[in-house]
Amino acid sequence: MLGLLMTGALLATPLQAQDPAPQEPVTLEDVTVTGRPLDAMIRNFVSEVAEPNHGRGLARWDDRICVGVANLRSETAQYLADRISTVAEDVGLNPGAPGCTPTLLVVATDDGEALARSMVETRRRAFRMGGAGMDRGGDALADFVETDRPVRWWQMAMPVDSETGQRATRIPGDCEGIACSAAEGNVMAYAPTIEVFAASRLRTQIVDRLTRTIVIVDVDDVAHLSILQLADYIAMVSLAQINPEADTSGYASVLNVFDNPASADGLMDWDKAYLDGLYASEGNAVSRGTNRQEIVSAIHDAHDELRAREPADEPSNGDGGAGR
Repeated sequence: MLGLLMTGALLATPLQAQDPAPQEPVTLEDVTVTGRPLDAMIRNFVSEVAEPNHGRGLARWDDRICVGVANLRSETAQYLADRISTVAEDVGLNPGAPGCTPTLLVVATDDGEALARSMVETRRRAFRMGGAGMDRGGDALADFVETDRPVRWWQMAMPVDSETGQRATRIPGDCEGIACSAAEGNVMAYAPTIEVFAASRLRTQIVDRLTRTIVIVDVDDVAHLSILQLADYIAMVSLAQINPEADTSGYASVLNVFDNPASADGLMDWDKAYLDGLYASEGNAVSRGTNRQEIVSAIHDAHDELRAREPADEPSNGDGGAGR
């Protein structure tokens, strides 16, 4: 101990004896602190996460949705179905009663790629029906099969007549309007007929509606998540058309849970505002840019409403940082 004390004294003595060296005066540059405006953040978030089918506007479910879960224990499956249905109900949808035919099917497996490949090979028409604007295309389907992800999803959408709810795109094999035997060479026989109620250059009767979603969950890759995190992640990617390659690291979002499980315990304010904005927008603008701007505006309103409901002493996460 004495040796250690002496060594310490020897090390300290020269430092104490040194005179401080003269320092040149330092001139500080002006420092400007800038934040990202909320509108710009919302536009960037929408641009990052939204992935509509080629040439179409953003699709959403219309009125009803039925959630089914397969290959999980009954209590786990029931929780997932109930939680996803609750999120759907929160945005104005009507969840189907028990026993309904699933339009949103969640399938658990220990090999997501093998299951996806088998499903696509055996029932390819269920993934690509051939109608214009109904899916994201062949490259995206290959990505769905081949890219290793804990959760992968595939959605089918349908351009429909908002006035009647009828399909507004032709599917291979269609023959409508006149007898099929006399239809050869007459393209009008194979196309749906749309009766325009109010002609407009800015608005259209044709809107896009989600019709079916298949979600494949690789159970080994989601074991580190809570059941709520998993359910809310599936709800987010099932109720909206979400880009699986989206970079949402700059936002508090449930889409970050696989990169950082501690970042979100479920749907966050950005996620709720996005879903609320999507389902509050009309979605019938001719310009796809206008459709997105409608969603941006609706998200802004939803974001303001969420902020207004927070306790006065709770810090805001309007900058995309921590917080729900």
